[in-house]
Amino acid sequence: MTTAFFTHPDCDLHQEPPGHPEQSARLVAVRAALADMDLLRLDAPLAREADVMRCHPAQYIARIRAAVPAQGWAQIDGDTYLAPGSMQAALRGVGGVCAAVDLVLAGGAANAFVATRPPGHHAEGDTAMGFCLFGSIAIAAKHALDHHALSRVAIVDFDVHHGNGTQDLLWDEPRVRFASSHQMPLYPGSGATHEVGAHRQIINLPLPPGSTGADMRAAYSAHILPQIDAFAPELILISAGFDAHRDDPLANLNWATTDFAWLTAQICDLADRHCAGRVVSALEGGYDLRALAASAAAHVTVLKDRGHDRYASQ
Repeated sequence: MTTAFFTHPDCDLHQEPPGHPEQSARLVAVRAALADMDLLRLDAPLAREADVMRCHPAQYIARIRAAVPAQGWAQIDGDTYLAPGSMQAALRGVGGVCAAVDLVLAGGAANAFVATRPPGHHAEGDTAMGFCLFGSIAIAAKHALDHHALSRVAIVDFDVHHGNGTQDLLWDEPRVRFASSHQMPLYPGSGATHEVGAHRQIINLPLPPGSTGADMRAAYSAHILPQIDAFAPELILISAGFDAHRDDPLANLNWATTDFAWLTAQICDLADRHCAGRVVSALEGGYDLRALAASAAAHVTVLKDRGHDRYASQ
């Protein structure tokens, strides 16, 4: 069974000011890196407002929509901007991850990777921040729980920045085990180990600047992977940020491309054990284009090989 790849040209319409790290060139690089792979290629649909409202109030959605400029840019926090195409792009992001969940749970693909922008894991309930407008991965988790009647969904966020938005949106959600590894200290300043959620369902794994892929592997093996295993999820979602790479300009971790492949394989092992390999991954950060492309390709190669192996064994 194949791996699905969701993206959409509308996501290129979210234009940032010159010099901003979250540029449309990121998606160009990812698409080029995956161009020769045998994937099920699908357009990310537009999310309905009801989908977004699983995590964000209607007033917030209306405020973002009203702030979209007719031309140029509107700055809504220190590093988050809106352009004329931003709302369309953000709705493709939410719609793409929800559609990927639908497809994988229906057996139409073994797993999926969603490459859209802007990213989502910093967006809190009524606050856009950190380049993010809507919490796509949290919305997808709620969609899986409420629309598909699942009872346990796990999210693994390996972006170098803490997924504060995902944590905020799911703080009171006992059906989701959210695990985030991230550099600390670093933006946004949250993600300490004592931040465990209302039901002790949140796992934060701060990593010191300069730590290596070997340090990450040891920390995941000791902390995150056993707790996800014990949770026995029915679906695993990934916030796939590739900015922990040693070449990324926005952080100071020293992961190599092979470390993302290793971590993807470990997550797939858990999915094989508990949920028939069902994994949906969504692009978050990654700002060195060459490192982003190589790391995304390594990540998707593991997903593709696992999907093929599962199909061949049936």
